[in-house]
Amino acid sequence: MERKILKEEHDIFRRSLKKFLEREAVPFIRQWEDDKQVSRSFWKKVGEQGYLCPGLDEKYGGANADFGFSVVISEEFDKVSVGLVGFGLHSDIVIPYIDSYGTEEQKERWLPGAVNGDLISAIAMTEPGTGSDLAAIQTTAVKDGDDYILNGEKTFISNGYLADLVVVVCKTDPHATPPHKGISLIVVEAGTPGFSKGKKLNKIGQHASDTTELIFDDARVSAHNLLGEEGKGFYYLMDKLQQERLIVSIQSIASAETMLNQTIEYVKQRKAFGRSISKFQNTQFKIAELKTEMEIGRNFVDRLIEEHMADKRIETEVSMAKWWTTDLAKKVAGECLQLHGGYGYIEEYEIARRFRDVAVSSIYAGTNEIMKQIIAKKMEL
Repeated sequence: MERKILKEEHDIFRRSLKKFLEREAVPFIRQWEDDKQVSRSFWKKVGEQGYLCPGLDEKYGGANADFGFSVVISEEFDKVSVGLVGFGLHSDIVIPYIDSYGTEEQKERWLPGAVNGDLISAIAMTEPGTGSDLAAIQTTAVKDGDDYILNGEKTFISNGYLADLVVVVCKTDPHATPPHKGISLIVVEAGTPGFSKGKKLNKIGQHASDTTELIFDDARVSAHNLLGEEGKGFYYLMDKLQQERLIVSIQSIASAETMLNQTIEYVKQRKAFGRSISKFQNTQFKIAELKTEMEIGRNFVDRLIEEHMADKRIETEVSMAKWWTTDLAKKVAGECLQLHGGYGYIEEYEIARRFRDVAVSSIYAGTNEIMKQIIAKKMEL
């Protein structure tokens, strides 16, 4: 299917990126999964090739590239492994907070390293007792002279173990009414006294993505690390969630297409009862149904990409796309694993790994239940 949102320069970029990933990522995926993290040397190579934060201004090392280049990067990294989600998180979710709300001093301090791979970033929202309800977070940042003293715990933090800087969602005014008006964003750098990282969490899937707990025990952070204004953090988060959920949708469609393409090749080669599995009516119907749903999803997501690039506010639509595409990816994973038969349950086959990797997509970036609540609210139900 021809995609009107992407131009010739995006196609040239994609071909170059694919060659890079085939050479520098594909041979090492299993090792990274065993290590529960991607190597820092690979992060550095990705930065040196210009595949990190391409949309940043040239004065910070970026390429001033349009969002279409981020689309290509998200798709191609996902095709290699869903466990490489940390790169999209860094480039298209975390760093945009600094780019949009940071002071010039903050941008000059952090953005060049974010582009060249020297600095890996994470965002710390979720807490042990708080998931989708951001207004209920308990991590506090109390002003003490020219510093903030942070106390609290965060969990399920992707990129957290390797992170050199973390955008921490915290309460600078715990008594604010309503509670979300007391939320601020503060950047905490690795090595800050009182800031520590827990062990890498043992997850069901996405093993190459390092995920950990973060602990703040009287962590002293300079007030110069405040992003934007005090009390505006919740609004900054709401503003950036559109792109975050769009990125998840883009990755989910890429995963679904990858799994289906791999399964089509498998059923053509695998024989049962004297003929290829692809010749059975059940196989044909299943694949026809999945292909149809993917075309519908691809067209919807591409339309949203185009509208996002035109700076349109599409919070409701990206909420629709996020829940539908992530549910679709899980459905495709299940159906494709079934078509692989017993081999689908063996780790040597990629469908087995993708089956476990896509499971969490309906949870992060806001659960799919929350997405439906947002849609219903916009419909004034």
